Amino acid sequence: MLKKQADTIRFLCADMVQKANSGHPGAPMGLADIVTVLCNFLNHNPKNPNWLNRDRLVFSGGHASSLVYSFLHLSGYDLSLDELKNFRQLGSKTPGHPEINTPGVEIATGPLGQGVANAVGLAMAAKYAANLLNTPENEIINHKVYCLCGDGDLQEGISYEACAMAGNLVLDNLVIIYDSNRITIEGDTSIAWSENVKARFEAQGFEVATIDGHNYDEIEFALSQAKEKEKPYLIIANTTIAKGANKLEGSHHSHGAPLGEYVIKEAKIQAGFNPDAKFFIPEDVLLRFRVALEKGELSEKIWNEKVQNLNEQTKKILNSLLNPDFSKISYPDFTGKKTATRDSNHAILNAIANAVPGFIGGSADLAPSNKTELKNMGDFPHGRNIHYGIREHSMAAINNAFARYGLFLPFSATFFIFSDYLKPSARVAALMGIKHFFVLTHDSIGVGEDGPTHQPIEQLSQFRAMPNFYTFRPADGNENAKSWQTALNLNAPSAFVLSRQGLEPLNEPVYGDVANGAYLLKEHQDAKVTLIASGSEVSLCVKTAEILQAKGINTSVVSAPCYDLISKQDAQYLDRVFNKNSLKIAVEAASALEWYKYADEIYAMSSFGESAKADELFAHFGFTPEKLSDFVLSKLK
Repeated sequence: MLKKQADTIRFLCADMVQKANSGHPGAPMGLADIVTVLCNFLNHNPKNPNWLNRDRLVFSGGHASSLVYSFLHLSGYDLSLDELKNFRQLGSKTPGHPEINTPGVEIATGPLGQGVANAVGLAMAAKYAANLLNTPENEIINHKVYCLCGDGDLQEGISYEACAMAGNLVLDNLVIIYDSNRITIEGDTSIAWSENVKARFEAQGFEVATIDGHNYDEIEFALSQAKEKEKPYLIIANTTIAKGANKLEGSHHSHGAPLGEYVIKEAKIQAGFNPDAKFFIPEDVLLRFRVALEKGELSEKIWNEKVQNLNEQTKKILNSLLNPDFSKISYPDFTGKKTATRDSNHAILNAIANAVPGFIGGSADLAPSNKTELKNMGDFPHGRNIHYGIREHSMAAINNAFARYGLFLPFSATFFIFSDYLKPSARVAALMGIKHFFVLTHDSIGVGEDGPTHQPIEQLSQFRAMPNFYTFRPADGNENAKSWQTALNLNAPSAFVLSRQGLEPLNEPVYGDVANGAYLLKEHQDAKVTLIASGSEVSLCVKTAEILQAKGINTSVVSAPCYDLISKQDAQYLDRVFNKNSLKIAVEAASALEWYKYADEIYAMSSFGESAKADELFAHFGFTPEKLSDFVLSKLK
């Protein structure tokens, strides 16, 4: 029966890829035996994919999505057989890589390695949730996190980062199943990879088992041992890619292309299936898989009774985690204070953390510089300050998982220049539309003596170009607070690009506010010039406007803390803020090319900076009131 179940999965996957004429049949067919046995161990409820204490199953090799969808359909999730037949088609719930609009998909795992770090993040989130909610009498968080990964996932550097952290934190709730089929797109893994994976993971603090990934007894024994482990657990499953596909078994040609009708028919005959029946699920097989429905409902019912028996204090904590109340946040007032926005951000982070119990995060070994320590809130796993080490990429992927867990609002912090290291995870966060907050300090040439390697130039434009991602670059402390107020209510990730140097406080808005993305800080109805800026360049524009005004040139100043929100404003608002009868000049110590959408001219950086004190650099590159006013006058001639 186990073989019949596994073969059903194999042929569903093969048929999906064949019908779409696109996809990856090899890994799903090789993993079918493992997934079949794993179904007997998973504690989940297909009728409620959001049940808090469910086991999480992460498919890190997202290209094996036909396996994901076969598992979800067979288990009884809201994913019909017609959706499987629409694999990789426009508008279907079965896209080429798993996305969270598919019921039962825990997290979007696109680029290889992401899912390994996501699984580590889910295991971390579960540990912290258990520390918050479990009592000696009543354990309501005790689930496992399973991750299926392959050779490609383990070759990616993010898996090294994440698994080192898992070992250091002794995540005994984490089970990684490594599909070791020794095949990549270009051929055998030996052409590029020869490390001892067992030794690597043991060195990182894992317990490791090695099994035949097609032997049901060995698979079952290895999985049964998971509950006994006191460390994170790696199961190395030696498998054959495209198992059951006859001449394509073990071939790299089966990785990313349909097998062909003839090969599939031949394989079905050999397995005792009707070669002409496509998307066929034997009734006894479906009954076996659909046991998950009854088991899941019963498990959740028992769990709900345990929740009802929680003491009142723990119930209150759980409710506040499930329903964060942002109205309780008491934001600090920075009126009249010259302060670096990284410093004002420190006060804001702590204000949020004091009011929102699920607010958690940390820095990639830069907390003293990023100013991200949550005071008197302890260190993870018992507190809310997470020490990620120097691991920007896995930090962001781990926090994507925290955001998907269902209880937490995570933040990730590093220097803005190092955002390049976490960009892939930030992009996946935007694709999922999750609340993940990126604190990115040392925002421009103002970094100073560290020089061009540490001075972000093009990064601001890169993040602004990302769909469904909101980049805030506040110009003073109060703008920073308003930026957070806005970001907390967006169903999307946000970044806060913050200065190291102190910034002059601004006056109150004349028209509009931070929530509009850009607003009038200084307005003249008959302005000849409108200066547009964000961050440290706003006060530069205010001073430049005074020089121009003294020369009889009426000048308006626009502060634009969030470029991404501007496009959401109506034409009437935009016409007033960006006075169409004036010369519009955008000013930023960055590449800033995106401002051509609204501005006539751009006053920006065209190099990578230099090594010197911040004030010297701003003068050297022309970011002074005198030089900017000269530029404006030259454009008015």
